[in-house]
Amino acid sequence: MGKEKNPRRVADNEAMAKVRMLRTSPQKLNLVAQLIRGKKVDKALTDLTFSKKRIAEDVKKCLQSAIANAENNHNLDVDELVVAEAYVGKNLIMKRGRPRARGRYGRIMKPFSELTIKVRQIEEQA
Repeated sequence: MGKEKNPRRVADNEAMAKVRMLRTSPQKLNLVAQLIRGKKVDKALTDLTFSKKRIAEDVKKCLQSAIANAENNHNLDVDELVVAEAYVGKNLIMKRGRPRARGRYGRIMKPFSELTIKVRQIEEQA
């Protein structure tokens, strides 16, 4: 009488990695996520390595985690992996403030975001 096995959240030829609490706005993170969508993983890693965006390093870590999950947990071939999905979500927003002129208060929002990357194995055509 064991517990039933959880169903997989992705297909048999896919693997996923998720990063939460990235200290950047979702809008800025989405610019980097757009950079890698639909590309082969080696090309995506190269693009992230030479990107000038600060958050590209964290996106690269997430992509490497997804590749490692595909290889170790799901026995997929790394050379045939493609970034199937890379999407961004909102997380919490720290509210800070700063005194302004004439007794007013200026709100400063410090947003966090989260990133999900799915890689999929594709069979190359002969």
